[in-house]
Amino acid sequence: MEETIPGTEAAQIPTQRGASLLDTAVRCTEERHWDVFPGTWLETVGGAHRCSCGDAVCPAPGAHPAGPDWAARATGSATVARRLWQEQPTASVLLPTGRAFDAVSVPETAGFLALARMQRMGLPLGPVTLTPRRRMEFFVLPGAAAKVPGLVRGLGWAPSSLDLAVLGEGAYVAAPPTRFGSRGAVQWVCRPTPANRWLPDAEELIPPLAYACGRDR
Repeated sequence: MEETIPGTEAAQIPTQRGASLLDTAVRCTEERHWDVFPGTWLETVGGAHRCSCGDAVCPAPGAHPAGPDWAARATGSATVARRLWQEQPTASVLLPTGRAFDAVSVPETAGFLALARMQRMGLPLGPVTLTPRRRMEFFVLPGAAAKVPGLVRGLGWAPSSLDLAVLGEGAYVAAPPTRFGSRGAVQWVCRPTPANRWLPDAEELIPPLAYACGRDR
């Protein structure tokens, strides 16, 4: 049974129960045809959690690529994904953007404001995550990275004036239930379902997202 996190006005967020990192990686490849790759993981050193990269002040402990060749290591094969996480069951599950999807990243407060507006407007939504960095990431069709600056300018905003970023080719997002050290785990705000298999285009979501970011400044 799922619980929800209190304090969210625009949406109820299901917590992750019983989802192993291996299961998550395999489901991403089998059900969504997303590429995945294992990142770093958390280790216990002196009673404290530390990133496997060895950096005592790692900015994303346990939730970043383990090496510069991460893009080449990404796989869409469930068999390969299963083997990789069997070798390191605690490795984070990272998804390269710019392939099956891009991700529009906004502050948490702006994200919930935009989400409520989108739901009232009946806009189609893809999966949406909430990270421990208090960012919401809206999955959209690939190619958004090239479109969004022009879309934002067309709405009367300078792209640099809004805390709105697009993760496209060469970037990645962390999939739930990947943990960011002691900050907590990435969670689904809108989890992947058969109903949202077809992702929205950035053109549909940027107006409410830009409006919410403008309000949130």
